[in-house]
Amino acid sequence: MKIAILGGGISGTTLARLLAADGHRVVVLERDARPGGLCKSRKYGDFTFDEAGGHILFSKRKDVLQWQIERCGGEPGTVRKERNTKIRWHDRWVDYPFENGVGQLTKEATVECVSGYVEAHVQRRLGLQCPSNFLDWITWRMGEGFARHFMVPYNEKIWKCDLSTMSSGWVAGRVPEAPINDILKAAVGVSTEGYGHQSVFWFPKQGGFESLVIGTVRGGGFDLQCGTAVCEVRKDGDQFRVNGEPFDLVINTVPLQQIEGTIADIPDQIRADIRALKPISLINVMIGVKLAEPLPPLSWIYLPFADQGPTNRVTYYSNYSPDNAPAGHGSFLAEVTHRGELRPDAEWLRSVVGGLDRAGILRKEQVMLAEWCNNASAYIDQNLDFEARVGRVRNWFDHSGYITFGRFGRYEYHNSDQCIARAMEVHQHVRAIAASGDPARPQFSPS
Repeated sequence: MKIAILGGGISGTTLARLLAADGHRVVVLERDARPGGLCKSRKYGDFTFDEAGGHILFSKRKDVLQWQIERCGGEPGTVRKERNTKIRWHDRWVDYPFENGVGQLTKEATVECVSGYVEAHVQRRLGLQCPSNFLDWITWRMGEGFARHFMVPYNEKIWKCDLSTMSSGWVAGRVPEAPINDILKAAVGVSTEGYGHQSVFWFPKQGGFESLVIGTVRGGGFDLQCGTAVCEVRKDGDQFRVNGEPFDLVINTVPLQQIEGTIADIPDQIRADIRALKPISLINVMIGVKLAEPLPPLSWIYLPFADQGPTNRVTYYSNYSPDNAPAGHGSFLAEVTHRGELRPDAEWLRSVVGGLDRAGILRKEQVMLAEWCNNASAYIDQNLDFEARVGRVRNWFDHSGYITFGRFGRYEYHNSDQCIARAMEVHQHVRAIAASGDPARPQFSPS
């Protein structure tokens, strides 16, 4: 078949490579000057940074992890790292996840967290049902102490909203429940692991995370057309037309709110639902520092409190690969979320650096480079209307003949490895279409 893929991020380029290997003629249309989407990197002198925060090469699926590593040049082209993540809780370092570091808090806070956790555990055992909103879910799952000392301030900082307006549905499967024995062990100083599935990860040795996309495009066998805006998409009998050119199949990975105006076939109600899907934006501050001694061996850290500045997460980026910063220097990625209202300037950059200085992450006199990149679509607003609204949108696409997937192409809260896994699912779906020759285009039903 002749297939158009809209968008050249990791979702679109992965699928294009898979389909081209099956012998299809695949055209990827990318608006920007180069592919990558949220996986792009950039250089400032001898510093390399990722544009959208700290990514890693990791997956629970061995085939997906192997795909990532192979695209980055295999073992010689990657660096294997042991995860070392912390929370900066006021003036001290606490293990992540927070419940596994509960014994490292003040004694008073430890008692509040453990007693609240036990109470929440008992209430669930007695049949207390899961709340529909995220704020009440935090107390239902974690108890009042954990809510007050970390979960509420951190999540308010990242989501920038009243947490009671968010659905609790999105955390299912993303936040594993710590066994109560682990909480009690951690409280008395017995080490517990927590989130062991991410204990080891990989990172490209050179070029930042964009190396994954570059390796996916290189030798991929498809036609990548960068600097090409999609102006009109419509069905034409059993075919489709993209900017007037005929295709047998159109697959979208572009954020829905950016592409819906070009797809002529979308009904008005679905169009209204798409326009109500508001992404949360991310400003990634890229910081280079001159070092008198190496950075501590941390991977990334969480900053839950307002007095630590606007940053919610910091990646110790030069620890990922020695080629990310020149000798004698280090680098950080500081992530700040917003809902479209933030306009960074020099004063704001100073406030970010000042907050990190107060938090003990860096010394502002060491900073020799501070740049920023705004990512308009970074996180998904999981409000109370989201599931019903996105359900209608997905249902229309799945029965329309079009296919849409990707973090914002389908509004699934997926990391890059999950986007690759979804591309593999779509690949199998297109194989079924090609084998059947069914012009009705069987419904896409992701697992």
